[in-house]
Amino acid sequence: MPKSLVIVESPAKAKTIERYLGSDYVVEASVGHIRDLPAKATEVPAVYKGESWANLGIDVDNDFKALYVVTERAKKQVAKLKKLLKNSDGLYLATDEDREGEAIAWHLLEVLNPQVPVYRMVFHEITEKAIRDAVASPRELDHRLVDAQEARRKFDRLYGYKVSPVMWQKVKPGLSAGRVQSVANRLIVERERQRIEFQTAAYSSLEAEMSSGATFTAALTAINDVRVATGRDFDSQGELSQADRTIVNIDQGKELVSTLTGAEFTVQSVDSKPYRRRPAAPFMTSTLQQEASGRLGFSASRTMGAAQKLYEEGHITYMRTDSTTLSADALSAARTLIRDHYGNEHLPADARVYNKKVKNAQEAHEAIRPAGDAWRNPADLGFKGDKADSDQARLYQLIWSRTIASQMNDAEGQTVTIRLAASPSGSATYEFGTSGTVITSPGFRAVYGQQSEESDDEERALPNLSEGDVVVASSLESKDHQTKPPARYTEATLVRRLEELGVGRPSTYASILGTIQSRGYVWKKGQALVPALTAFATVGLMENHFPHLVDYALTASMEDDLDQISVGEIEPNPWLSDFYFGGVNANGEPLQGLRNLVSDEHLADIDPVEINTIPIGVDNDGQVVVAKVGKNFPYVQRGEEYRSLPAGITPDEITLDLAIELLETPEEQVLGVDPATGIEVIARPGTFGPYVSLGRPPKMPAASSPGGQLLALPLHKKELKVALAYMRCMTDEPDNDSVRLAIKNPKRGIGDAAIKRLIEFSETHEISLLEAFERTEEAGSSAAAQKAIRSFLKLRKSIVDLRESDAPAALQSCLEQSGYIKDLNRGDNEDRLTNINSLVETSRLFESIVEVVAELDRIAELKNQPKPKTASLFQTMTLERITLEEALELLSLPRLVGTDPADEVAITVQNGPYGPYLLKDGESRNLQNEEQLLTITLEECLQLLSVPKKFGRRAAKPPLKELGKDPNSDQPILLKDGKFGPYVTDGTTNASLKSWDSVEALTEQRAIELLAEKRP
Repeated sequence: MPKSLVIVESPAKAKTIERYLGSDYVVEASVGHIRDLPAKATEVPAVYKGESWANLGIDVDNDFKALYVVTERAKKQVAKLKKLLKNSDGLYLATDEDREGEAIAWHLLEVLNPQVPVYRMVFHEITEKAIRDAVASPRELDHRLVDAQEARRKFDRLYGYKVSPVMWQKVKPGLSAGRVQSVANRLIVERERQRIEFQTAAYSSLEAEMSSGATFTAALTAINDVRVATGRDFDSQGELSQADRTIVNIDQGKELVSTLTGAEFTVQSVDSKPYRRRPAAPFMTSTLQQEASGRLGFSASRTMGAAQKLYEEGHITYMRTDSTTLSADALSAARTLIRDHYGNEHLPADARVYNKKVKNAQEAHEAIRPAGDAWRNPADLGFKGDKADSDQARLYQLIWSRTIASQMNDAEGQTVTIRLAASPSGSATYEFGTSGTVITSPGFRAVYGQQSEESDDEERALPNLSEGDVVVASSLESKDHQTKPPARYTEATLVRRLEELGVGRPSTYASILGTIQSRGYVWKKGQALVPALTAFATVGLMENHFPHLVDYALTASMEDDLDQISVGEIEPNPWLSDFYFGGVNANGEPLQGLRNLVSDEHLADIDPVEINTIPIGVDNDGQVVVAKVGKNFPYVQRGEEYRSLPAGITPDEITLDLAIELLETPEEQVLGVDPATGIEVIARPGTFGPYVSLGRPPKMPAASSPGGQLLALPLHKKELKVALAYMRCMTDEPDNDSVRLAIKNPKRGIGDAAIKRLIEFSETHEISLLEAFERTEEAGSSAAAQKAIRSFLKLRKSIVDLRESDAPAALQSCLEQSGYIKDLNRGDNEDRLTNINSLVETSRLFESIVEVVAELDRIAELKNQPKPKTASLFQTMTLERITLEEALELLSLPRLVGTDPADEVAITVQNGPYGPYLLKDGESRNLQNEEQLLTITLEECLQLLSVPKKFGRRAAKPPLKELGKDPNSDQPILLKDGKFGPYVTDGTTNASLKSWDSVEALTEQRAIELLAEKRP
């Protein structure tokens, strides 16, 4: 018998809903979006491959028509849905009721093409009643919501695909730009700029313990009726923002302690005012993320992950909402629970209504609350003790408490403020003040027990005093303070600020926070979001050359426009046309379109050196000192001098004094000669701390030199390998590998077997592969192979004539004549073409292609030189005090202590990222300190090994450090010490460090390159 097919978004949700609907329904998941714009050229259908707009996925000249393709991930699931639909008598599209959910439903309709009745089924919570009500009351698909989602997707594709390549070309590869992402970066960078410009001011405060039978504390508030300055009275330049304030300095503070101790103070006034605090509104997405961050220490992604599971399991309502309203059923459930658990005295006469929405609110849901009409106590949900369940339990408790509290009475009480004054020995008059609150009716605070939901001062009762009473200052304390710069954003406060500006949606905040961190724009120091210098460069680029794309008001107005599209007040295509082709603003002023902003003419005006340079100051000799964004690491520079910045340093710590200190620190210090090898022992600072080395690593070209800028390119990428192969083919004697790579790219009709035959022929006759190409008939090559090789030899003769001419023009002409540029233009290769353009631009620093090749050869020789042994200094050592003897001891590590007499297995000691340890056949034990590496005896090692480890299992050799995630495998990159030396791994691919790589200075970008070079 046919059944109705219900399609939801996630398998977990499908499983829960199927329980409620019974055997007449089949519930299956779409597993998110099934269609999207093509992500790569291979996804473009053959019929569209010749279209210039196909890789973009949007025909901008044809009303911004989108090219949608079923994603590779979704193909199997779509086939399953089609099969289930064949045996169904109805289709219920039960995706989420927001723009994304409506769009998924529309895409399902387009792809499945159902021949049975179709219903749009919506619900905000997964309970049996809600699901059955949704089946009984379906609605039509809302095409205006679909239009709004399509407009947003097209806008984001145009923004990302057109602006991100500018980042790659002008800053460095691997970066991205986005409508909300770029604004979030700007906010974080602007806050750091405020911290950099902030001038600290010093002041003191005075606190007295007053005695009047009972004791209480009071603070100095005024001297001779002039208010005493506190931190909030200073501006960002360290000056008083109000003239009618007096500063108590450190010396005055100490003097006043002496003057006022034992002084009698007269009560000037006692004021009593009613205290009342309303409960906070129920959670919406942003406030849930903020509260979970502050109270539970959760990141935004961790919060949303736990909330998603709670929703899918039917414990809470939909978690992506910007509404604070509660339905009538929810209000009834809350009031019943309050009456039963807390009593009528905590219940207001009428339900509290929270109908305020944030700017640009558009989600169709309620606030986030417990699901159903009879809310279960957190303790009754049966969560297990593992981490995932613990997260859900703690978050549910937070949501349950907030929702219940929102419908309870205000907390009420009395706040008493006392002012006291004294004029010891007829001197100045000193006024102190204090206040305390007594809660008489806890109201909503009863939900939270002893801990108030708000960060109020602790409840404090003051003694019963009257005007004219006298108290004695039994003791005083002077506290010294310094004003602090504005705090950096945390995930919670950044979400709050984006929300205040009307930028972004509840569903996007968590992913945006993840993106700006994974792309390397921002890193976390505790909970604070710290911008990398890369963020400074990209924000500067956007502010100076794409200002309206990071303008807060304009970005928020885009959200307004999308809201108006969703209700049919704005048509999407003219809106997209204004953005892309240009239009006028609200004042009738012309706005330049994105197409013109990313044109070659406009981009030619952007100086990458200027973009990647952050001014620090000028030294005493008038030389400019700057910080720069490097390919592998940031550094400071003065003239031709440069030094890498220490790892973990924040931008506001990069002062002129620090930069000069780094620049004037000797790049190296020769400690002496190793008597065993005769090689110099060198001490030097490193990105991850000071270290010593036996000999010097190959001195690679300075970052600002032509060779350094050449080395900064992603030379491991295939497109640049091909370009370099053609450059070598322009020389007199190109190597065989370059010839083979050039003739194969683009394809010329010569296969691997034909190439292999010619290589064997060249080896037999001891000639080069290029010479073998001249003797193809003798080598027995086929007619097709001979034709392809004749064409290649003709091409080489043409490009050889270019080698002494202007380098960039020669390279560009060579690659165009070869057909390689044309080949790249056929596919989705914008990033590859950008890399080619970067190589062409860099070649301008050389007189000719011959010079470029010569520099590459020199760099290759440096890379192949032996790598010196290195060792980090102990934490107790410094570069200034380390001796040759100590350095040689460090370089002797790992040290062979001896062999276990029981089994003749060697025991060694060595340093690791988690401290010193000993190692025997894969089994390790921690040492107490680094000095033990040099002093521990075999007997002491055996004693440590005789004590079983706590967890009873052998530990793998610990990694030296973790270096972020590999973009290819999305796995963490670990730096490890292997049998044949240090190497990096993503768990699948291993790549040894090159001779010029240093363990101490290795960066995430360099590790990614090593892994990329190792892969086939």
